[in-house]
Amino acid sequence: MPEQEVSVSTPHHDDEELIPRPPLTPAALRAAVAQIAPAYLGQFVDHLDQATEQAARQSTVAPLHGFLKQWGEFVAIHRHPARAARLRALEQQAAESTDRQALSATLAEIRRLTDLARRDAAGE
Repeated sequence: MPEQEVSVSTPHHDDEELIPRPPLTPAALRAAVAQIAPAYLGQFVDHLDQATEQAARQSTVAPLHGFLKQWGEFVAIHRHPARAARLRALEQQAAESTDRQALSATLAEIRRLTDLARRDAAGE
């Protein structure tokens, strides 16, 4: 099966937002995940529990900051349906890629999407 080319020159933007950007708090992110990606709510709760336990064991809030960052980015991607669909397509493309150049272009676009999500989650 021939590889599909990834357009690195044309960014995939989607102005449609399912929900406004939530604040980076566990309660707000939980509500956002429940609304836009309910299938992931169990993973969200499990990850929150793990981060809370780790923070208590280590006497640091770093695991909770990591949790908020990760789920903030998840919500930033999934509150834009086209962005989430594009990321899923790119991940599938990367998993099936046998051409290094195509894989490199695919991974670069994934990085752009995740960088956009990081900035969006941070309110930048």
